[in-house]
Amino acid sequence: MPMYVGLYKMTEKGAADMKKAPERIKQLVKVWEAMGGTISVVVATLGAYDYVTVGEAPSDEVAATFAAALASQGYVTTETLRGFKPEEFAALLAKLP
Repeated sequence: MPMYVGLYKMTEKGAADMKKAPERIKQLVKVWEAMGGTISVVVATLGAYDYVTVGEAPSDEVAATFAAALASQGYVTTETLRGFKPEEFAALLAKLP
């Protein structure tokens, strides 16, 4: 399955209700899994983003639908990156002219 890196920033609404963030993160994982994905990493971070996830999903459409659903709750803004494992990246580079 394709890999995705999720970058999340709390909104004012999310910051105001920060104590409930751990429960929302657990729910985030359940929703991702219900959509057919797996999450291997969830971390709270210092710096430009408040949370980072790494996981796999069946398709770009699933990842985009998940990001839209999460953002629509108003607690975080999302940025989703398509990730490539080293062997996938090497295969892409092997196709260069």
